[in-house]
Amino acid sequence: MSAQELSRAEVMHRVKLGTLTQAEAARCLRLSVRQIKRLWRAYRRDGARGLISRKRGRPSNNKLNTNFGARVVQLVKARYPDFGPTLAREKLAELHGLHLGLETLRQIMLAHGLWTSRKQRTLIVHALRQRRPCFGELIQIDGSPHAWLEDRGPRCTLLVFVDDATGKLMHLRFVKAETTAAYFAATRIYLQCYGKPLAFYSDRLGIFRVNEPGPGAGKTQFARALAELDIELICANSPQAKGRVERANQTLQDRLIKELRLRNAATLDDANAFLPRFLLDYNRRFAKTPLSPHDAHRPLQPTDNLERCLTHLSHRVLSKTLTLQYGNALYQVLKPLRRLQYASVEVRENEAGTISIEYQGRRLPFALMFSNPRQAITDRKVLSARISKPPRVYAKPAADHPWRSAHKPPLSQKYSREASTREREDISTRD
Repeated sequence: MSAQELSRAEVMHRVKLGTLTQAEAARCLRLSVRQIKRLWRAYRRDGARGLISRKRGRPSNNKLNTNFGARVVQLVKARYPDFGPTLAREKLAELHGLHLGLETLRQIMLAHGLWTSRKQRTLIVHALRQRRPCFGELIQIDGSPHAWLEDRGPRCTLLVFVDDATGKLMHLRFVKAETTAAYFAATRIYLQCYGKPLAFYSDRLGIFRVNEPGPGAGKTQFARALAELDIELICANSPQAKGRVERANQTLQDRLIKELRLRNAATLDDANAFLPRFLLDYNRRFAKTPLSPHDAHRPLQPTDNLERCLTHLSHRVLSKTLTLQYGNALYQVLKPLRRLQYASVEVRENEAGTISIEYQGRRLPFALMFSNPRQAITDRKVLSARISKPPRVYAKPAADHPWRSAHKPPLSQKYSREASTREREDISTRD
């Protein structure tokens, strides 16, 4: 018996002994007198057993049919495995004519492991990573597209270089978009100022990592350039892994925007001119002392040619006549050596568009034979901005514009017949 049924049995026993009236029993159990009379009849007939609910142990009258439930489970597994209960219920009713309650479907999906509530999902805890001990051992890099100039100037991206050991801002640069050329230019300035760090730590953007499945995917232009300079590139698996630069971006999106507003900076040049001053003040406030006094930056060597490494590299094969095609142009090598026929060469193009041809690390003299105008290629980072521009509105021609008289619509058949009749009448009148 349940606790409620035991309480009712005790009250019915007191009614039997005459110490309690039925009206008083109704007040004790918070039931109506009519309900107490029904319980009293059951108690006199069967004793305490008569107070036990007869529905206990029996299936509910509203229980789903076994075949119906099995069909629902089969459909959800086959067609809606990643749907939530609400959307799955809508599709079952709309496409299959199966109507059931939302909570019923939720319990079915929970019982068969087809859905997990938010509270039951596994909580992902990102373990804290200790700072690197040496300054220059790991540099976190990231691009933050934002309305840095608010409504005073165009939307742009801030490239941020942060030292992992100290949290110090190493380099800031405003660019139009987060591209390989922009990272090349920012990295060149950084290396010239501080030297080569042991590693750069970035996200998995296509600039840093070839996001294609399978082995042999190759390296990006930025990863190849760092490899030539003997700098390791580490790509984080999540934004939380490079939290140092992510938190720096949040701080910059608050403080730097307001500083630029106070100085009324409206162009990228104005904003970049203010960055060195802001960088010094930021590091004075927020930089930490590293665990080790050692500076892990390595000085640039004479063999570290930044102008050569930080360029776009392509591989071409020379023809029998020592020609190659690159960028809709035909070039011919001016060094007539037999071993250069069908040789694989490297074509490097810098940010200014100047190219060089190298074979086994040596530059080859060449001449431009002919070129076709190259089609303008819009970077995917700025493509949305171009598409979102409003279409050009052209002025409507005036009523007496020659264009209107030159493009009069043809006369209808009825109008032309009436005009010809009036013309014949005029001719006969003149005669």
